[in-house]
Amino acid sequence: MPERLLIVEDEQTLRESLKRVFMREGYEVDTINNAESALKFLEEKFYDLIISDIILPGINGIEFLRKCKEQNPDQIVIIMTAYASLETAVEALRSGAYDYVMKPVLHEEIKKIISNALRERSLKNENLLLKKQLEDHYDFERIIGRSREISTIIGDVKKVSDTKSNILILGETGTGKELFARAIHFNSSRHDKPFIPINCSAIPDNLLESELFGYTKGAFTGAVNSKRGLFDEGDGGTIFLDEIGELSMQMQSKLLRVIDDKEIRPIGGVQSRKVDMRFIVATNKDLSACIKNNTFREDLYYRINVISIKLP
Repeated sequence: MPERLLIVEDEQTLRESLKRVFMREGYEVDTINNAESALKFLEEKFYDLIISDIILPGINGIEFLRKCKEQNPDQIVIIMTAYASLETAVEALRSGAYDYVMKPVLHEEIKKIISNALRERSLKNENLLLKKQLEDHYDFERIIGRSREISTIIGDVKKVSDTKSNILILGETGTGKELFARAIHFNSSRHDKPFIPINCSAIPDNLLESELFGYTKGAFTGAVNSKRGLFDEGDGGTIFLDEIGELSMQMQSKLLRVIDDKEIRPIGGVQSRKVDMRFIVATNKDLSACIKNNTFREDLYYRINVISIKLP
């Protein structure tokens, strides 16, 4: 379906000229010579983009622009003017105009502006749709189930999803620990930030530190370029550490330092930088038993076990 444009211009020659140009580009185009009538059009029909002169009989272009934005804050409006000044441009842009063009209007210039505006809107809509699909996909009820036990867990977790507290998820392999972690993330205030899943048992211990913290160029043999670590990539979002019980004592100490200090430093780096991450960790091990066996740090356990969820 072709995109609809509305041209609001009291000069008939320019109005009809622009209409022909845009129709050749494949747009559906309506024209009108005053803002009052244009506002009535907008009550009955949706337009993807409006092009308006700034000098119009009755309501001027700036006031028309403001009324358009009141009706629809997402309405794209381009202002045309033969009397451009810094003040005019600033007023138009502050009032919500996407852009403005000088008269005499150059067809190629305005075609490019329109194309860019519509493409940006399309990308924005696609991003909103993808975000909605993600939120729907990771809705608790959709991915977990509706048993009484699970419903109770969901109710408890919803209350704390929006906090900064770290969460420990306990459950056997195949109980959906990562899906549950994703649901917590996408139902929190961090939902528009990264969710970084890391399987601690899948990465050899001698490589895990460089994966988590990154490294600088020349930090070790083979480090020909600097590399961002997963903790750096997850700044502002959620880090999900699956199978945390598999971490070596050395890596547990490094993780504890990150949680306590909220700082990371790449291998070979000389400066630390502040980070803001929420940790959700999961294990199928009995960490209390691991603490007794001296294979898991008790202080780390209390940092990650602020909230505990046991999946059946």
